[in-house]
Amino acid sequence: MAFLGNTSKLFLVLISLVLMLPVVEALDAGDAIALLLGIVLTIIGFCACLGLYARKRNGQL
Repeated sequence: MAFLGNTSKLFLVLISLVLMLPVVEALDAGDAIALLLGIVLTIIGFCACLGLYARKRNGQL
């Protein structure tokens, strides 16, 4: 379970770095599309990694 502790520390560092970024004043259509595409790809990647982990854990892979 030491990996879980390292993951939470990494998540905390990433969140603190994001909070230090300056606030974006203008958001046009290109930025909105890029943001939505990034969110969708992140969710799909997370689900793919979760499925791979579940298959390895069950011995199917």
